[in-house]
Amino acid sequence: MKTDKIEITADSGEIVKATSPLIISASRATDIPAFYADWFFNRLEKGYIRWNNPYNGCASYVSLENVQFIVFWSKNPRPLIEYMPRLEGKNIGCYIQYTLNDYENEGFEPNLLPKEERIETFKRLVDILGNDGVVWRFDPLILTDKITIDLLIERIEKIANQIKGYSKKLIFSFVDISTYRCVERNMKKGCINYREWDENNMIEFARKLSGLNLGLELATCAENIGLEEFNIMHNRCIDPEQIIRIKPTMQPILWGMLRDKGQRKYCGCVVSKDIGAYNTCPHGCRYCYANKSEESALLNYKLNKSNPLSDHIINQ
Repeated sequence: MKTDKIEITADSGEIVKATSPLIISASRATDIPAFYADWFFNRLEKGYIRWNNPYNGCASYVSLENVQFIVFWSKNPRPLIEYMPRLEGKNIGCYIQYTLNDYENEGFEPNLLPKEERIETFKRLVDILGNDGVVWRFDPLILTDKITIDLLIERIEKIANQIKGYSKKLIFSFVDISTYRCVERNMKKGCINYREWDENNMIEFARKLSGLNLGLELATCAENIGLEEFNIMHNRCIDPEQIIRIKPTMQPILWGMLRDKGQRKYCGCVVSKDIGAYNTCPHGCRYCYANKSEESALLNYKLNKSNPLSDHIINQ
C-alpha cells in the first residue's frame, strides 16, 4: 500500500510531514468507539491525527484525507451508530471487530455494559452495516480453576444462539498470560487462578467448538497452532477480501497486498495504520495487555476529556 508522506497543516499552523494511509485501524491499542468516538470523528473532520510510537515515544502525524476504509475494534461500539452517516457521506467503508465475551460472573470486564445490552448493540449494528459489517470475537479465551473448556463452549453457544442470523464468523484466541508481564501482574492482583493453555487443551476446545455446528466460519487470531482439521482457519482481522465485499472499488488497491509485518508473527492482517494509544482504555479488563494499570488508563481518558479537540488521543 502506498503511504508516501505528504505535507499537512497542523492545528498550530505548522507545516508538517504526515503519512497518508488508505486503511485505518481504530484500534488494537484502545477502544476508540466506546470512549473516543467524539474525538476520532472530530479529527476525521480536521483531517489528521498526531500519534506517538509506543516503543520509542516519537511523535508523528497521520493524514486522514485519503482514508478509504476503517476497521474498528470495540467491546462497546454503540457510540458509532450516530456517526455512520458521516462515514457514508465521506465514502469511507468500515467494519467492526466486535468483542462480545461472557465473563460477567467472574467480573473480568468490570466496566462493560451488561451482556444483553451488548448483544442488542450487535444486532443494531448489523441492521445498519450488514453481516459483513460486524464480526463476532470471543477473545480471549480464559481458563481458570472455575472456567473450564466446557463452560467456555456453553457460553459461546448461548451467545451464538442469541445472534443467530446476525453473524457470519466467530474469531477467538487463547489468552497468553505469561508473555505479557502486565497481564500476569493484573491477573494475580485480581486473585484470578488462571491456567495457561497448552496444545492438548487447544485441540480439545477446537474439537468441541467445531462439534457445535454453529453455522459460523471459525477462525483464530494470531495463533500458531493449526486447527484446520476442525475447519478452523487462521484469520486476517484486517481482511482485504472482506473490505472488497463491502467496498468493491478498493479491489485494484488491495489486490495482492502483503501482510502487515509490524504485527505479531502469526497475524494475517494486511497493512493498515493503527491510530490508538496504549494505557487509554477504561474498560478495566483483567486480561488487558494494552494497559499498564487501570489507574494510568483512567488518567489518560480524563486528559482526553479535558481537551477533546486535541490532535492527540491523550491530549499531550
